[in-house]
Amino acid sequence: MHQEPLDGVPLWLLFVAVSLLTGLALEGGYRYGRWRHSRATDEKENPVGAMVASILALFAFLLAFTFGMAATRFEERRQAVLQEANAIGTTYLRTSFLPEPQRSESAKLLREYVDLRVRAVQEGKVQEVIAKSEAIHGQLWLAAAQAAERSPTPITSLFIQSLNELIDLHAVRLQVGIRNRIPSVIWLALFVLAILGMTSVGYQSGLSVTRRSPTMAILIIAFAGVLLLIADLDRSNEGLLRVSQQAMIDLQTSMNSAPR
Repeated sequence: MHQEPLDGVPLWLLFVAVSLLTGLALEGGYRYGRWRHSRATDEKENPVGAMVASILALFAFLLAFTFGMAATRFEERRQAVLQEANAIGTTYLRTSFLPEPQRSESAKLLREYVDLRVRAVQEGKVQEVIAKSEAIHGQLWLAAAQAAERSPTPITSLFIQSLNELIDLHAVRLQVGIRNRIPSVIWLALFVLAILGMTSVGYQSGLSVTRRSPTMAILIIAFAGVLLLIADLDRSNEGLLRVSQQAMIDLQTSMNSAPR
């Protein structure tokens, strides 16, 4: 399964690590600013303030871009769940067009398939479920081929069409849910700009010989919180922001309660 380097880091630990790194950067910048003020009294605050604002603006732009990317992919995952549930439901209904024993066999396989899809999210055994799902694809396609050979009618073709869509949507869910992630280079740029931004803010504060303000801690927590939110959106099966599987659960209930 495709993983980014940060996937092995729990979200709470990521928040703590970002808070500590940016806090150390802010403190280091503040102390260096105080040191510079005592040795370079002719350095003016206004040019430094303009440069600090530019760094923070660049960081804010990258944050907004990354957040938009993560939010878009989160919405794509939501839509993929709904589309797959609809495709499975349609395929299940069209099993009634098949001759026996393919009719009963296909319906049974589709019920197992939905159970697997629901369990993948609830239990987190994604890789195992992907392998079993693809095995069921092969069994369903074999049943469809046998049915088409026995009864080559347009009605049987409808089942094959919906089955093909089901298999395609499996690939879509893999792409948007597991493989489409925020690239590592963007995460690296975010962390570097966060450290540079906090260092420059601390430097400006030290250069102006102001006391450490409580708002510095608020700024650190705010930046760490936004990065945590982006990471949460980027992970499909972890954290507080998870895609609802209600459409698939409703389909599971409907299929299990239908006459067999």
